[in-house]
Amino acid sequence: MSHYKRYPAYKDSELEWIGEIPEHWAIKPIKTIASCNDETLPDSIPPDTPIQYVDISAVSHDKGITDAEPMTFGDAPSRARRKARVGDVIVSTVRTYLKAVAFVDETHADCVYSTGFAVLRARREQLNPEYLKWLVLNELLIQAIESHSEGLSYPAIKASELVNLKSVVPSLPEQQHIASVLDHQTARIDALIAKKTRFIELLNEKHSALITHAVTKGLNANVKTKDSGVAWLGQVPEHWELLRAKRLFSERDERSTTGHEELLTVSHLTGVTPRVEKDVNMFEAETTEGYKICYAGDLVINTMWAWMGAMGTSRQTGLVSPSYNVYTPTHRLEPEFIDLLVRMPIFATEVRRFSKGIWSSRLRLYPEAFFEVELPVPPRIEQQTIVAKVRVETHRINALIEKTLRSIDLLKERRSAL
Repeated sequence: MSHYKRYPAYKDSELEWIGEIPEHWAIKPIKTIASCNDETLPDSIPPDTPIQYVDISAVSHDKGITDAEPMTFGDAPSRARRKARVGDVIVSTVRTYLKAVAFVDETHADCVYSTGFAVLRARREQLNPEYLKWLVLNELLIQAIESHSEGLSYPAIKASELVNLKSVVPSLPEQQHIASVLDHQTARIDALIAKKTRFIELLNEKHSALITHAVTKGLNANVKTKDSGVAWLGQVPEHWELLRAKRLFSERDERSTTGHEELLTVSHLTGVTPRVEKDVNMFEAETTEGYKICYAGDLVINTMWAWMGAMGTSRQTGLVSPSYNVYTPTHRLEPEFIDLLVRMPIFATEVRRFSKGIWSSRLRLYPEAFFEVELPVPPRIEQQTIVAKVRVETHRINALIEKTLRSIDLLKERRSAL
């Protein structure tokens, strides 16, 4: 007798977001297989009662519940009312494009949730809680919720309309099997994603360490060294000079008469870049006439955020805020070498010592203070060699990071497809 695998017959689900389903599966409104918002925190709770509050911003489809803010009930917003149990699923009914959907585990079962969530609880005679988790986390159902939301800038869906949406209901044994398979497969994929994410973190750490060593120790491991006398530098090559910034830079305070030059911005992440390349939501002046001009090779320091490392060498001529400071380097400095040096986290820590202000978040690095900072100065030809080496290694590391990010995206696509 021949043996063959029997495949189930399929039927049209008549739901656009689902398509065909096994013939023996049912199609039911969510409200028939799951209850909604069963528990609410009463107003009679004493104001000094401590709670852990979960807002919509603390929930994401990819990471689940990422934060629960401790507060007293009296200090909590009026929307802090929803309660949930282990096995429930929370679904945001406001700003549905954010995909704030998550499974409630033991860690967050005692939290209080925003009324912006619909809390779904499986009717156990029809639905396995673990299956409910995967049913609601399904990207297609989330898209269906989005498509039934109303409003352009603040799309929302009523909880009563959400639970009227229909979904597929296999038999309870099948639900258990599906949930078990998904738990196993997604855990494997999540572990791979975590491993690759950690690999990227290690690459970034290696890149940072490479730059720090190159610009403070050089590339020749066998060169004689000397004590720099500067705590953050330690030992440096014997033939390097140590000079205060006032001997290496002069302040430039040239102003634009038209404001037509390209506007640049300075951050601790990207250094000096055109503002159009940044997603900046801060207030922008009606005119940039009177802004400071910086030229290619100038060092620009964001006076207010220097303590965080917001500084760098400009690669082009442009305009910067009048509150920034612009410095022109002498012929002894290679602009790219200075960019590597000042953007090191350890250098930001050093300039913090010279910054003025009562609060750490209000520190300012003024020119007279910056000019007191001591800098390592290799011969210019050696600076160029260091820059070239770092450029090659940066390209190699960035290529590895890009490749790893693509593999993570593929894993996430595979997870979603499951």
